Amino acid sequence: MPVIASAKKRLRQGEKRRLRNRVYRSQARTYIKRTNKLISQGQWDEAAQAAQLAATALDRAAQKGTIHKRNAARRKSRLFKRLHQAKPESSG
Repeated sequence: MPVIASAKKRLRQGEKRRLRNRVYRSQARTYIKRTNKLISQGQWDEAAQAAQLAATALDRAAQKGTIHKRNAARRKSRLFKRLHQAKPESSG
């Protein structure tokens, strides 16, 4: 545990930020998992909607500084790539 007052304050600030960031990171992960589950079940319309929600959650996490903007872009890219590759051509 820190002894110096400024170090104690940094510890408190870091804990607040960790808890705040966890919300945005968890929300993004949840939407990504939901999208992947719907893709594997073949529910394309619901998966597309969930992917949009996941993209929004990733953008929000990047805006808040929880994840880097390029990390968010990479995750969105991979998610939509997975969605479009899994979707059959006749419904696309």
